[in-house]
Amino acid sequence: MHSDGILGTKAGASKQRKWLKGRERWLVVLGIILHAVYMLSIFDIYFKSPIVHGMDPVTPRFAAPAKRLVLLVADGLRADKFFEPDAEGNFRAPFLRNIIKTQGRWGVSHARPPTESRPGHVAIIAGFYEDPSAVTKGWKANPVEFDSVFNKSRHTFSYGSPDIVPIFCGGLQHSTWGTYPHEYEDFATDASFLDVWSLDQFRSLLNRSHEDSKLKGLLQQDNLVIFLHLLGCDSNGHAHRPFSSIYLNNVKVVDHVAENVYSLLQDYFKDNRTTYIFTADHGMSDKGSHGDGHPTNTDTPLVVWGAGVKYPRPISSSNHSDCGFRFVDDHVHDAPTPTEWGLQGIERVDVNQADIAPLMSTLLGLPCPVNSVGSLPIDYIDMTKADEVEAVLANTKEILNQFLRKSDIKQSNSLYFKPFKPLSQYSSILDEIEDRILARDYDAAMDLSQNLRSLALQGLHYFQTYDWLMLMSVITLGYVGWMIYLVLHVLQSYTSLPGTIGMEQGGQKNNCGKIYLFGSIVIAILCLLLLLEHSPPLYHAYMIMTSFLWVQIFSEYQFIKALWKLLSGRRNDIIVKLLATTAVSIFILEFLVNSFTERKLYTWCFLITGVTASIYLFKIVPWRSGIPIFVCIACWFLSIFTLMPAEIPDNNQLVVVSGAIIIIIGIGARWLDLHAGGNKYWLSICNCELKRHKFSSLFYLQALLVALSSVMVYLSTTHRTEKRELLAVHQLINWSVAGISMVLPLFSENSLLSRLTSIFLGFAPPFLLLSIGYEAIFYAALALVLMAWILFENTLLNLNIVNTSLDNNKKVKNNLILGLENRSMLLSDVRIPLVFMVLFNIAFFGTGNFASIASFEISSVYRFITIFSPFLMAALLIFKLFIPFMLVICVFSAITKLNKVPRLGCYFLVILFSDVMTIHFFFLVRNTGSWMEIGNSISHFGIMSAQVVFVLLLFALTNTFTKDIQCNTAAKSAQKAN
Repeated sequence: MHSDGILGTKAGASKQRKWLKGRERWLVVLGIILHAVYMLSIFDIYFKSPIVHGMDPVTPRFAAPAKRLVLLVADGLRADKFFEPDAEGNFRAPFLRNIIKTQGRWGVSHARPPTESRPGHVAIIAGFYEDPSAVTKGWKANPVEFDSVFNKSRHTFSYGSPDIVPIFCGGLQHSTWGTYPHEYEDFATDASFLDVWSLDQFRSLLNRSHEDSKLKGLLQQDNLVIFLHLLGCDSNGHAHRPFSSIYLNNVKVVDHVAENVYSLLQDYFKDNRTTYIFTADHGMSDKGSHGDGHPTNTDTPLVVWGAGVKYPRPISSSNHSDCGFRFVDDHVHDAPTPTEWGLQGIERVDVNQADIAPLMSTLLGLPCPVNSVGSLPIDYIDMTKADEVEAVLANTKEILNQFLRKSDIKQSNSLYFKPFKPLSQYSSILDEIEDRILARDYDAAMDLSQNLRSLALQGLHYFQTYDWLMLMSVITLGYVGWMIYLVLHVLQSYTSLPGTIGMEQGGQKNNCGKIYLFGSIVIAILCLLLLLEHSPPLYHAYMIMTSFLWVQIFSEYQFIKALWKLLSGRRNDIIVKLLATTAVSIFILEFLVNSFTERKLYTWCFLITGVTASIYLFKIVPWRSGIPIFVCIACWFLSIFTLMPAEIPDNNQLVVVSGAIIIIIGIGARWLDLHAGGNKYWLSICNCELKRHKFSSLFYLQALLVALSSVMVYLSTTHRTEKRELLAVHQLINWSVAGISMVLPLFSENSLLSRLTSIFLGFAPPFLLLSIGYEAIFYAALALVLMAWILFENTLLNLNIVNTSLDNNKKVKNNLILGLENRSMLLSDVRIPLVFMVLFNIAFFGTGNFASIASFEISSVYRFITIFSPFLMAALLIFKLFIPFMLVICVFSAITKLNKVPRLGCYFLVILFSDVMTIHFFFLVRNTGSWMEIGNSISHFGIMSAQVVFVLLLFALTNTFTKDIQCNTAAKSAQKAN
């Protein structure tokens, strides 16, 4: 009776198999929960919500310069496209440009990523930078309640997008607002009419007031805010790019709206008590997206004029003194104005986007929003020196109140509290400021107020990062514990080690009660301490998860002890192989980590791999087989794509040609499947015993659908470029072709090469219909490399079978799981999950730059839908990303069947390797430096953390296609080969 298999003796095989399946399910569930919990940790550590409640507003001690304020936000308007002239030398915004030169102040408002509409409007209207997680919590309502300028106003009138206006006015009693239907946001049309719609609604409001005395009385009151959200530039930028004539013409439209609003209000009120602010929430990248920290996304125009606003003044060396200051997007203070803007002689006053909120509050004489962290830009306001100091002091007190509230909350909840020492004497500083004001020493009072405001902002940051050290230590120990636990599970469940060291499994623990009891006591004590400090529930989850994992590790102390004894008694060459495998694995994983920021590394990777693999194969297989040459060419072909721009340029012809290439590859694979079965290197791949003729029509149907999808790519894109809407019949054909083609592989023959060829052809039509450029050819190149991987593994398999003696063949058979078709895993099998990791990660680069979600091109979905539908569009984009992954997973599953390796054992190794990268990215998450680096670091950590779910989900999806794949057994292949 053999005992060196995975499951031990035959008598206990059934029981052990049942135990193994139960443990696998438990480990998968534990892994999903752990990664879901730990993924949230970066929001508790790096991006915790800055909002606190319980502060009292600071009542201004100065007269309001304005009676009402108009806020015009041109969504998606870039600063350079607003200020620069067109090709004829004419400026696109003549009215606002005249305002800059004659009536008001101007500058660039620097936005902080994520440069999306919601965070941008929150910064403008509420004065603080919403944490990135808020974007994912909902667009229709506030994920947390916060104060805003609208809340403080007597009444707010607002018109614009249904995605923005309800966020700020939906729950506001003292507001009058309106939005257009979502159906108006059609990317197939010129969206500038949306801006005109907002203007018409406001004009209609003023006209109604002549007949409605109640409305007229409301408009005559003070502390009014009028907010017009102008979405045209954003929609046209997405659909047509910011260099298009439609987008550039939209700049003229928003200028026209601003001019009309100004004329309407000047004629209506005739009191010169209205202030006007024109700005944007974010810009627009050259490819028509936004979200990251590129200057085209963070630099937005700001023009302010009217009551309480200073007039233009020429630039002088004494205008600014804080030249070392940097804005929230890491741009330097006093950046030079581009020459083409033609505004070098007029003083430019740049601000952080959050500074606009205290500016609006000051102009209206309202308290600053209680959560605001913006600094009042005094270069914009036209007030007496005494009122300027009072305004800055009110701004300072509002920020100081937030600091004091956070300090009180942390002190009341901490068993050992560490205060922020620089502000321990804040009350004496406030007293000194008041004394300076009474003495009319306004310059000193201003300096003290601004210094106190700077310290208060530093104090807010101190308490924002108060728990960092504790949380990072717990999360790190948790990841390390999870990886050790995975290694123990793989060694116990999928290798022959338990039989070798003579240990039984199946949940038979040896006196582990004391360990569990001690672990439970430790967990209870830690949770009690967290409870006394009123820590959030997730803190408890982090601590419990980490402690639980280490208790599980200590409970395996007998297996660990026996394993150590076995290794210490082995020859040195075994230890050297183990260390070498570990070193190579870490090198490859670190290579993958660096490839996230330098994608060209993949070019060198596949160039070197192609040469190395072909040289190795030349030594063991005849050159006439063509396998070494094919592997080299496939790797070199794929290496080209990571040299191409991450932002995929439109190339409709390339997508159509890709369809032809895919069909040619399918024909080649089909020919090999039918005629190469007699070659011993193809025995396991081509099952000659299956009848294929009845499946020929299915292959022709799949090739026809690929050709039809190429035709539809051409027709659909042609209609859109001619400014025509997507035809309903085109839309129906595209959806039908994509849906039918993905079902057909289920009816293909189940030999390895046949089924994988069918899957390749089945997912080609939807991928082509979602492609805009070179990524369509990438799909074909990736398939060729996956085929090369299969050939390489099949060659190694046949080499091992032919070269082994009869005794070794028996040993291979004895290593099979009794009752199943899998053998125990060997150290050399680590290559399979490592190769999978490389291919799985490069699959991202074929469909976009995964440094930022904003880099995925939204026009990819226009052949299926053009009416704005964020959830459906996002689903289509994600599905496009999943298609290359599904190819890699299908081939991975086929290779595990080919090698008789437990697929779940390889899956756990994939997760282990992913988590090595995850913990590296966890320490690379940044909240300082440029915001592009910060956004990238978040994306990298999130992508790797989610791989446990991605891979598992794709395993489940692809299992439908791969579960019945058949390969010739090793014994049968050996007989045929001999």
